[in-house]
Amino acid sequence: MIHMPGILLDREEWERYEKMNNEDTRMIIDCDTGIDDALAILYALRAPGVSVEAITTGFGNIDVQQAAENTLRLLALARPEREIPVAVGASQALVREPGIYSPHVHGMNGIGGVLLPPSAQQPVSESSAELIVRLANEAPGELVLVTLGRLTNLALALELDPALPGKLKKVSVMGGTVYNPGNVTPVAEANIWGDPEAADRVFSAGFPLLMVGLDVTLKTLITEQHIELLKRLGKPDNLPVIKFMEQTLGHYFKFYREANYVLNGAPLHDPLALMAALQPDLVTTRRMKVRVEQKGEFTAGMVVADLRPQPKVGEYIEVAVDVDAQRAVGAFLSVFM
Repeated sequence: MIHMPGILLDREEWERYEKMNNEDTRMIIDCDTGIDDALAILYALRAPGVSVEAITTGFGNIDVQQAAENTLRLLALARPEREIPVAVGASQALVREPGIYSPHVHGMNGIGGVLLPPSAQQPVSESSAELIVRLANEAPGELVLVTLGRLTNLALALELDPALPGKLKKVSVMGGTVYNPGNVTPVAEANIWGDPEAADRVFSAGFPLLMVGLDVTLKTLITEQHIELLKRLGKPDNLPVIKFMEQTLGHYFKFYREANYVLNGAPLHDPLALMAALQPDLVTTRRMKVRVEQKGEFTAGMVVADLRPQPKVGEYIEVAVDVDAQRAVGAFLSVFM
């Protein structure tokens, strides 16, 4: 029996988790590297059997140049076995005026004000959309794309290659909400609200797509207690990463305490979307027809799900509606221990 505070996994469950994660998964991560993006990237770099083929960046939590810089510095901190290409992508939404960033949530530099040493690596010359399209065409049906920010880069990739939905093995999107309130407006989650036109194009394009939104991510919390556990039990090679996580999460915990009345914890928004791509049974899904509202004064960015017995509006995607939160937190912590 493996026991962590608030987490109890029996040996059979742990071995099943390890087996699923030992299957080779080739992945592209598209992100706007803020605090929870950073946690997701670090998880992917440590998870067994995952090959991160590229990281593509866009605007969102911060501007796109800072997102790329944060990503390069995280890679230097984590020291993967090989160099992972990083691309700079969209700097604004498809049709909307540049929006505001989220320093109150993620800090002025996107990672809670933590100052990581610079990296010698430089971004590739291709844009994020170009890199996604090229890799998908080089390995059709083999790549999992996990999007952790606005869907602008993927919408631009779709413009470059309309056949792209048939070339990706899976797309896991952190964004949206169906049953829960939004976190930017009463009905809209930040990633979808930040570029609703892009989100609607992606959701309607026919990708094998899973939406992992606030209906499940808000149930999955990392806490100060978990960080203390990692500091005690983390592998020596992971201690620099764990120290970074402790520092950056301090800012995140403060925001969620003030905004959501969460005491000494914060949701694993982006990590859960990435983990669900690797381990689908962490979440319960429902197939729904959806569209994204683009015009409403109070509803722009809302994921509109047609939940009628005979739905007619929208295109089908898979939507995560529940999560095994205890097991998801255990899966996240385990790769650093």
